[in-house]
Amino acid sequence: MAFLIDSNIIIYSYSNEYQYLRDIITDELSNISEISRVEVLGYYALKADERKYFNDIFNFVPVILPSQEIFNKAVEVRASYNLKLGDSIIAATALTRDLILYTRNVSDFNKIAGLKMVNPIK
Repeated sequence: MAFLIDSNIIIYSYSNEYQYLRDIITDELSNISEISRVEVLGYYALKADERKYFNDIFNFVPVILPSQEIFNKAVEVRASYNLKLGDSIIAATALTRDLILYTRNVSDFNKIAGLKMVNPIK
């Protein structure tokens, strides 16, 4: 089954300690939300080598742009579970596209009915 990579997994993958995450990110079943791209690349203190690494990921992995359907689901998720905007859109993307969400922050999403998750951090 295809999956959606949360921002935190992308960020952790930069570290040599978590380099095994790179195989997950580059798997052919991997997808990323445009919201994660904004969260990762929009970090104000990003260094040039980090920016290059993350841009390489976003140029390789399919990035899902939020559609009206995703935004509608995000409204429902945000109103029902009191999530932050970005998390609501990421959860809505996974739900509307029937994707498993790969995230370290399982506790942020575990109350959402129907959302399938995996924490790939060992």
